[in-house]
Amino acid sequence: MLEIAIMIEGQNGLTWPRWQNIVRFAEDLGFVGLYRSDHFTNSNPPDKESLEMWVSLTWLASNTKRIEFGPLVSPVSFRHPALTARMAAAVDDLSGGRLTLGLGAGWQEREHRHFGFDLLNLADRFDRFEEGLEVVTRLLKSDQPVFFEGKYFSLHEAILLPRPQRTGGPRILIGGIGPRRTLPLVARFADEWNCMFSTADAFFKLNLTLDDLLIHGERDPKSVRRSMMTGCYFGADDSAVQQKLQARGRTFEQLRQVGAIVGTPNQVKEQLLALEEVGLQRVMLQWLDLDDMEGLEALAKATNL
Repeated sequence: MLEIAIMIEGQNGLTWPRWQNIVRFAEDLGFVGLYRSDHFTNSNPPDKESLEMWVSLTWLASNTKRIEFGPLVSPVSFRHPALTARMAAAVDDLSGGRLTLGLGAGWQEREHRHFGFDLLNLADRFDRFEEGLEVVTRLLKSDQPVFFEGKYFSLHEAILLPRPQRTGGPRILIGGIGPRRTLPLVARFADEWNCMFSTADAFFKLNLTLDDLLIHGERDPKSVRRSMMTGCYFGADDSAVQQKLQARGRTFEQLRQVGAIVGTPNQVKEQLLALEEVGLQRVMLQWLDLDDMEGLEALAKATNL
């Protein structure tokens, strides 16, 4: 059965009261997980409140009992991967093993320029990302001191203590749909692949590509969970859906074509069922209105949580 989680954009005005409210609703309503972006600010002005991601996840870990959670995704471009590994191991332990560590190369030019981080060109960015994955996974998985010498990162007799309570540390998630760089990295390093904004047909083809890469790398395709983060424009009736579409400035068909989940309860169920039938195991529905808890409750009922 397809698992339903929520994803929020933390740079869109997230404050402590909003975050604490969303966390409690997600836990109480039965969503399997709550995930959030990791950004300093938006790609375009105006700047809004943006609660620091790891601090917010630490609060969630201590104040929930059930839901899974994590970043979608945490870039290696503005945190050293050794620091990320240390924080992830600690937060996972604090939660009793509910963190999924989503990692990415970084993409948003504006926040990197504003805060003085070097985004790099695309090829170098992915080279750095690959090294970051090596650092994180070696530190989490090795009970012995780690040595690594790369262009961007290096380790010399590095070991994380205390060792993660979960063997190997938290699950590693890599998001993206690029067949040349991203999917091969998923096949090498990830416990979960997060496909973003894809139709059922597009997901099906990419899923087969990932299966082939895993088999070639002598990994069981079933060892990697398949999830998707995508937009959600849900309304209790046609009028409510149209209001959301007008606010977005897009039509029902335009959003459906890029893989967003759009419509009334029956229409949403139809889309989710189509994704489940092609192998999707978990969907993270992007909830843009951070104050709309009534809508979130209606979504939970519509998806039979």
